[in-house]
Amino acid sequence: MMINKRLIGSVKESKKYIAGNVILQWCSLVANIVMMTAITGLLAKLFAGRAEGQAIVATLVIAIVAMAARFGCTIAAARMGYLSSEAVKKTLREKIYRKLLRLGSAYKEQVKTSEVVQVAVEGVDQLETYFGAYLPQFFYAMLAPLTLFIYVSFVNVPSAVVLLICVPMIPVAIAAVQTWAKKLLSKYWGQYTALGDTFLENLQGLTTLKIYQADDFKNDEMNAEAEKFRVITMKVLTMQLNSITIMDLIAYGGAALGVILAVTQLSAGKVTLAGCLLIIMLSADFFIPMRQLGSFFHIAMNGMAASDKIFRLLDLPEEAQDAKKACPKDGTIVCENLSFHYEPEREILQHMDLQFPAGSFTAIVGESGCGKSTVSGILMGRNKGYTGKVMIGGVSLGEISEHSLMEHITYISHQSYLFKGTVRANLLMGKEDACDSELWAVLERVKMADFLRGEKGLDTPLLEKASNLSGGQCQRLALARALLHDSSVYIFDEATSNIDVESENDIMQEIQALAKEKTVILISHRLLNVVKADNIYVLEKGRVAEQGTHEALLARKQVYVGLWEAQQGLEQYTQGACAKESAGLPDTESGAPGRHTDRDKKRIPVGKDMTGGDAR
Repeated sequence: MMINKRLIGSVKESKKYIAGNVILQWCSLVANIVMMTAITGLLAKLFAGRAEGQAIVATLVIAIVAMAARFGCTIAAARMGYLSSEAVKKTLREKIYRKLLRLGSAYKEQVKTSEVVQVAVEGVDQLETYFGAYLPQFFYAMLAPLTLFIYVSFVNVPSAVVLLICVPMIPVAIAAVQTWAKKLLSKYWGQYTALGDTFLENLQGLTTLKIYQADDFKNDEMNAEAEKFRVITMKVLTMQLNSITIMDLIAYGGAALGVILAVTQLSAGKVTLAGCLLIIMLSADFFIPMRQLGSFFHIAMNGMAASDKIFRLLDLPEEAQDAKKACPKDGTIVCENLSFHYEPEREILQHMDLQFPAGSFTAIVGESGCGKSTVSGILMGRNKGYTGKVMIGGVSLGEISEHSLMEHITYISHQSYLFKGTVRANLLMGKEDACDSELWAVLERVKMADFLRGEKGLDTPLLEKASNLSGGQCQRLALARALLHDSSVYIFDEATSNIDVESENDIMQEIQALAKEKTVILISHRLLNVVKADNIYVLEKGRVAEQGTHEALLARKQVYVGLWEAQQGLEQYTQGACAKESAGLPDTESGAPGRHTDRDKKRIPVGKDMTGGDAR
C-alpha cells in the first residue's frame, strides 16, 4: 500500500534511517508494555489489599525508567525522521538539477519552468513526510499489532485474536479511499502547477501589464485559476475529513470492543483482574499505530502524486552525451537547407543556407520576426527540432556534446543574466580560476574598471539581476564575463539593445576588436553596427534574401537598402529634433517645445527595430 519501490530505491541512504526509526518506535512500545504490566499488576494487588511498599517502589522505578526510555526513543525516532527527510530532499533535488543539466538549454521544449520549480521545491517537500513519517509508520504499524498480539495472547487469547482481526479494518478503509484519492490528488497537482505557471508568467510580465493597463484582465484570469484550485483543494479536504472520520470510528470502536471483551472475559473467570486491566490499557495501542498511519496517508498520497511528476521529469528522453564528439576548435559553421518551426503550421526558418567561416565577422539582420534569434538558438543547441544540416568544422551539431559546445561558443544577448552576489562572483563564471589581475584587465577593456574602483572594487555587491546597475553597465559586465570565457566563437544577439549610446559604442568597439581574432556572429537590428562585418545575411520572412558586405548590399539596392534608408532617415530626424531642442526651438513634429525624450540618450527608440518591429 503506497510503497513505491522506485522512489525508495532512488534514495537508498534513507533506508537505514527508516529502519532506525521503526526499531526505536518498537523499543518505545516494549517500554510501554513493561510499564503497563507493572502498573496493572500493582493495581490488582492494591484491589486485593496485598500491595507492599516494596512493590510500589519497584513499580514506580519501572515506570520512571520506561518513561525515560520512551522519551529517549521518541527523540531519537524524530531525529531519524529528520535525517531521512533531509536525505530525500538533498538526493531528489540533486537528481532534478543534474537531469536539467543533461537535458541542457533545450529543456524548455519538454517541460515548463514553473513545473520544474514546483516539483523541485513543493513536490520534494511533500515527500519529506512520506520518507520521514509515513514509511517508518507503515512498517511500525505492521509490527506493533503483531507484538501486542503475541504478548496479549499470553494473557487472554480470544481478546488478542479479536483485537488483531479489527486492526486491518483501518488499512481496508485507507485502501478504499486510495483509488479515489489518487485521481483527485493528480488533478490537484495539475491545477496547482497551472496556477503556478500563471502566477510566474504574470509576475515576470508585471511591468508590461502595468504599462498597458492590462493587469485587471490578468488579475481576472488568475482569479479564475485560483478558484479552480480552491474547488479542487476543498474536494481534497473533504475526502481527507471523511476518511479520517471512518478511521476514527474503526480505531475507537476497536478499542471499545477490547474493553468489552476484557470485562466479559473477567466476568467469565478466564482472565485475572491484572490481565483485564492490561488488555484495557493496551487495546488502544493495537489501533493507534495504524490510526497514525492513516493521518499521514493523505500527505503521503500528495507526495506520491508529486513523485509522479518528479519521475515524469526524470524520465524525459535525453541524448547520450558520452558518445558525442568534441566541438572542433576554430571550425567553420555551415548551415544547409536549415528549416525550423515552433508550431507545425508556421515555419520560422525556411531552407536557409548560412556560412560562418572561422575567424570571420558575420552579421545577421532583418525585420523583427524574420528568424534572426532563432538561428542563434539553433547554434547554441536550445532549438533542437530543426531540419537540414548544421555543421561545425565538418561535425554535425547533433553529434557534439552540449558541454563541449558551451566551451567553444559564448552567447551574449540583450538579457544576459547577472546573478545576485558580487562582481567577482559573476566574472568568475567565465573563468573560475581567473586571478584578480585578469578580472581587472577585462573590466578595463569594457570600461567598467574606473566605476568599480569608486565602489567596492571586485566585491561590489549586485542585487537580483544587477538591478542596482544601469542597463549599459550590466551589458558591459556581461561582455567582460564573456571575454573571460575565451571561446573560439561568440554570438552577440541584440547585445546593444536598450542601452545608452556611450555603452553601445564601447561595446561595439570591443566586438569589432574581438572579431579580429575570434569567430563573431552579430545579430543586430541597428545596421550601423554591422557596417564593418565581413559578410551580412539579410533575412526576410524566414529566408536569406541576400548577403554580402555593406557596400555590396547597398550597390544591389534591394532589401538591405530599404532597411538602411529607413534607419538613416529616422536617425536624421532624431538628431534634428535633438538639435532643435538644444537650440531652444520648438519640436514642430511633436508640438512640444523643449520636450525631453529617450532620443536624447539613444539614437533609436527604446527596444524598437527601425523597421517598426520589436528588437527581436
